[in-house]
Amino acid sequence: METTHTALLDATRTRAITLLKANCTDAGILAAGRSVRAQERGYEAIFGRDAAVCALGMLRSGDDELVRAAATGMITLARHQARNGQLPKFVDTTNAEADFWYLGCIDSTLWWLLALQELQHHAPHRGIIDEHRHGIARALDWLLAQEHQRFFLLQQNEASDWADIMPRSGFVLYTNALWYRVKQLYGLNDVEPTRANFNGLFHPFSASLAEYRRARLLADYVLQSAKRHDLYLSFVNFSFFGEEGDVFGNALALLCGLAEPALADSILDALTQEQVHDPYPVRVVCEPILQEHFLWRPYMSRHELNFAWQYHNGGIWPMVGGFWIGALVRQGRLEQAQADLVKLARSCAINDWEFNEWLHGETLQPSGMPLQSWNAAAFLFADRAMREGRCDLLAADQIA
Repeated sequence: METTHTALLDATRTRAITLLKANCTDAGILAAGRSVRAQERGYEAIFGRDAAVCALGMLRSGDDELVRAAATGMITLARHQARNGQLPKFVDTTNAEADFWYLGCIDSTLWWLLALQELQHHAPHRGIIDEHRHGIARALDWLLAQEHQRFFLLQQNEASDWADIMPRSGFVLYTNALWYRVKQLYGLNDVEPTRANFNGLFHPFSASLAEYRRARLLADYVLQSAKRHDLYLSFVNFSFFGEEGDVFGNALALLCGLAEPALADSILDALTQEQVHDPYPVRVVCEPILQEHFLWRPYMSRHELNFAWQYHNGGIWPMVGGFWIGALVRQGRLEQAQADLVKLARSCAINDWEFNEWLHGETLQPSGMPLQSWNAAAFLFADRAMREGRCDLLAADQIA
């Protein structure tokens, strides 16, 4: 590797650790650095998904202070768990108030459960699973109440996961990749049927004909009209589905071991051909949903955010770039992973390592909130995977 690349990676690693430390509080890690704008937009809060993703990077950072701090946000979220078991989208620590979004933010609960498993296997936090066993049981019950009893996949309404102003609904790729890993780690029933139905619904092009008649019907709608067969669908609903190319969902499916090796390789080939990693990893969709498309929703224009090539609708997210690199490493594509890690560092280094939330997918204009915690953490996650030459989502033996 070139000396200049080594220097860039070293500097980004140092800056990422510094940023994470600066964003740590007694209640956990803030979504972004403190500022008037961050306060006005609610980023000075403890977000479930953000804090969990940060824990992945913090535990892999090699920094004792961050390792000790990784659990703090999970504990704050646990204290604000709803009676029904749901974990909040975020906790506003200034007002000691939990927020649960509009349609039941589903992934905070999944990420919280996954982060606890990571923490359990790192020395300062051993025993955290037992400490939270009652909350864990309630969280699992809440998720199981939303699991289809024949597909064994979670069901959700639209705009209720990380892409919270996108119209994915029904069975959602991103959510169910996480659910499969939760079921594995917590020893839940029907893990293999979840895996089989995941592949049957989200990639019916390579799956055998489903035995369950309702699964056959859903697959038939896809097979009759799908335009591309090289990626997992972003979601499947009764008679419609998403084929915009959800990079995060596809990367998580690979990291969670849901794809057979041949399919995993073809997915990485397809996304590489789409150049989602150029010039920075990664654009989070291959083809944005345009306003004239039947999936467009009026809420996608809130704050003028989700027009084409912006935000969740085609923006470049360094955080997702970290998981993309992890997926490349997992498939043994180390040369490409190394090159993309350098690109990821360059995106984080814009404006003197501002770690911008996202960049415009075409103009590359830095956008969103600067000093984003999970961008720093995702870089550390990808950097550790690259240096070790292996990666799995939440494989505890890799972080000891």
